[in-house]
Amino acid sequence: LSKMIKYTKCQGKAFRPMIVILMARACNVHSNKEGALLPAQRSIAMISEMIHTASLVHDDVIDDSDTRRGKNTINKVWGERKAILAGDFILSAASMALARIGNTTVVSVLSQVIEDLVRGEFMQLGAKENENERFKHYLEKTFKKTASLIANSCKAVSILVNSDPEVHEIAYQYGRNVGIAFQLVDDILDFTSSANLLGKPSAADLKLGLATGPVLFACQQFPELHAMIMRRFSSDGDVDRAWQYVLKSDGVEQTNYLAQHYCQEAIGQISQLQQSTERDALIQLTELVLRRDK
Repeated sequence: LSKMIKYTKCQGKAFRPMIVILMARACNVHSNKEGALLPAQRSIAMISEMIHTASLVHDDVIDDSDTRRGKNTINKVWGERKAILAGDFILSAASMALARIGNTTVVSVLSQVIEDLVRGEFMQLGAKENENERFKHYLEKTFKKTASLIANSCKAVSILVNSDPEVHEIAYQYGRNVGIAFQLVDDILDFTSSANLLGKPSAADLKLGLATGPVLFACQQFPELHAMIMRRFSSDGDVDRAWQYVLKSDGVEQTNYLAQHYCQEAIGQISQLQQSTERDALIQLTELVLRRDK
C-alpha cells in the first residue's frame, strides 16, 4: 500500500494537509490556546490527504487515465480491479483513523466529504441544457469534487478547539472558497500550461467531455460551443474547435477573475480570526493558489 500511495502522490503539492495544519494552528491561537497541533488535528490533516488520494485512484479508473503528473497511474500498472480495491483500501484506512479520533461531530463532518465526492462524480457525468443552470451545475460540482474536502477538513480541526459555531463557519468558508479557486485555476491550466509542466495532456478535460469554466465563459461569446458541450465534444474535430474558441474568447481571463473573487472571499473570512503567523500564511496562500502553474 505504501508503494501505491507514494506512486500516486509523486510530485504532489501536499496542498490540502498544509491548509488543514495552518487552519488548526490559526484556530488554536484564536481560541487562546498555544499554536501547537493537537494529535487529533494532525490526524485530520492525514485523513484529508488519504481521502484525496483514494479519490484520485478512483478518478483515474473512471477517466481511463494512463498518467497522473507524468507518471503511470495505478490502473495503468495493475489494472482497474486492483486500482479500485487500492482506492477502497485507502478509504477504509482513513475511516479507521477517523473513528479513532472519537469525536462524533468530526466523524459526521468528514463523512460528508465522501458523500460529496460521489455526488460530484455523478454530477460530472451529466450536462445542463440551460446556460445559467450549466454554470451553477459546474460550480456545485466543483465544490463537491474539490472544495468540500478542504472546507470540511478545516471545519473539523476548528471543532476540536472551539465550540463557537461562528469559528467553525469561518474555517469552513475559507476552505470552501480556496478550494473552488484552486479548481478554477486547475481548469485554466488545462488550456494555458504545457503538458510537460502540468503532467497531463493539454485539453484533457475537453477530451473527457467536460465543459469547465473557460469553455462555459467562451460559450457566451461563441454560441457554436453549445452543441459541442451537449454532445460532450464527441464528434470529430470538436476538441480542437472548442480549444480554438476558448483561446479566441476571454474565457480564461473570466475564469481567472472568478478565482480571484473566491480568493478575496476566503481572505475576508480568515481575517476575522485573531492575528497570527498561521492566519497570515493562510491569507498569503490565496496568492499562491492564483499564481501556480502546475
